[in-house]
Amino acid sequence: MCSSPRMEKVITIGEAARRSGVAASALRFYEERGLIASERRGASHRRYPRAVLRRIAFIVFAQRIGLTLEEIGAELARLPVDRAPTRTDWARLSRGWSDRIDRRIAELERLKAGLTECIGCGCLSLDRCRLANPDDKAARYGPGPRYWVG
Repeated sequence: MCSSPRMEKVITIGEAARRSGVAASALRFYEERGLIASERRGASHRRYPRAVLRRIAFIVFAQRIGLTLEEIGAELARLPVDRAPTRTDWARLSRGWSDRIDRRIAELERLKAGLTECIGCGCLSLDRCRLANPDDKAARYGPGPRYWVG
């Protein structure tokens, strides 16, 4: 596989932030957590390989579907470190995500349906709620928003 000089170009943290839409402080945080890596040159200025933009996009997407940074790190660790990930690498990584996304969609739909039924009344399921939680029956299922967490 031939790589062109353009493919190997490095970008500054400012350019990575601008291109990814993620604040430079977040990029430094991701780097501290080992999610992305930079090269240091001269006065310790960060330089990122252009392929870091895909990793950043993956991090943003993964956070939006509910993965923790630890889970994201574990997923990213499955990618090759000696080369830029290919389309096949990304497809392999995301193969098992369909079920997780479907569960997240179902959770959000339950939350949306519950907004008018529970939170809309303002009582937040206290013991006197006669609509969604009469006699505080949800308390026997444990703490927190039991109807939402299942």
